[in-house]
Amino acid sequence: MTAAGSEFGFELRVCAWAEREWPPAGERDPAMAVFVARQLGIKERRWDTIVVEADRRALERRAHFGPDALDSDLLHVVRGAPAEWAYYRECLSEPDYPWRYVREAVHRAADRGIVETRRSGGRIELRRKWAYPDWISRIVAIENKPDLSASAARTLAGQIERDVALGLADEVWVATRATGASVEPVLFEDLPVEAGVLVVDADGDGTDGKPEGGARSGRGIDGVRVAWHPATLAPETPGTRIAERPAGSEHDRSAARFEYVSPEWKADKRREIAERAYGRGWRAYAERMRTDCRHFELRRGGSGAGGREADGRGAGDAGGEPGTASAVGGNALLPWCRAKGRLQTTTECGDSCPEFEPEPPAWRTRGWPIEGGPGRTAERLLARRRARRRPDAE
Repeated sequence: MTAAGSEFGFELRVCAWAEREWPPAGERDPAMAVFVARQLGIKERRWDTIVVEADRRALERRAHFGPDALDSDLLHVVRGAPAEWAYYRECLSEPDYPWRYVREAVHRAADRGIVETRRSGGRIELRRKWAYPDWISRIVAIENKPDLSASAARTLAGQIERDVALGLADEVWVATRATGASVEPVLFEDLPVEAGVLVVDADGDGTDGKPEGGARSGRGIDGVRVAWHPATLAPETPGTRIAERPAGSEHDRSAARFEYVSPEWKADKRREIAERAYGRGWRAYAERMRTDCRHFELRRGGSGAGGREADGRGAGDAGGEPGTASAVGGNALLPWCRAKGRLQTTTECGDSCPEFEPEPPAWRTRGWPIEGGPGRTAERLLARRRARRRPDAE
């Protein structure tokens, strides 16, 4: 198994665990909803896992705007739309880009049914259908490093330091695989003390369903424990964006470069991140894979045991109760390649894969439960699991 593949499988298992078990310490507040997404952030920084804690009542009001994410232009429109009809250039705040792009966003919002528009005297007037709620409670960033070597820790320390200085997330965590040592080696690394540490008891590396040096179990993640609690950052205050930081050696006399960012900028970026997490979730990896390959499967926990799960005969859509194997990652459906006999990444599972074989046409013409072929069934199953995390609009 490649290092990238091992980290990819580890990341998916952490996402599945966070979706069911977050927060790592204590019980989940019944008034709180949790969304998990992968590979989200801003232009300068992308996090492995994002956990969005949302107010459940406000989230129900967010559902009026549909299941898809609202981009920055649409957010500008729905948040600024007035309760009564008004010319869009008079009711929306001045953008830092040409007004013609705002007009396009107004039309897109109307096409999606989330605002109302009309023409009056040759001008486009705008009226809101619902007030956009303040539904985001907290945003938590997690970096997944299953095998955190000393060199990897040095690289990661600089990234975490920038995350802490910027303060875009409420908390920053590092998740790493448990080693079984009395004191985990990650605690000896020079990571910023503001970052929390999650130690993950990964049951296997996904290569053949067997843990290293042991028998096959296929449970995925057996448990997660907090080795170091994080500091709570302050996203509502100005942040510091570190543009360049000297290496600190005696031969490096360059100056550090940084700039301040406003709380308003951070609030806008947090909304955009939360919206992408709401619309995408962490199961969107299938959109970048060849699910129509005859070797593509979804397997529980990514183990080598068992048959194809996405054929409608065993994957199901049941969730499992917190505290069971399913609640700690073992019930997660992960992408498995029968040709390679292991978990696969989105980079591997593409048109360039030498093992790619299209599904036989006969597979796509059978009746239930494989209407459209096993690949389409896998996509629908992942979409259902993503959709059930969102409330329905009343």
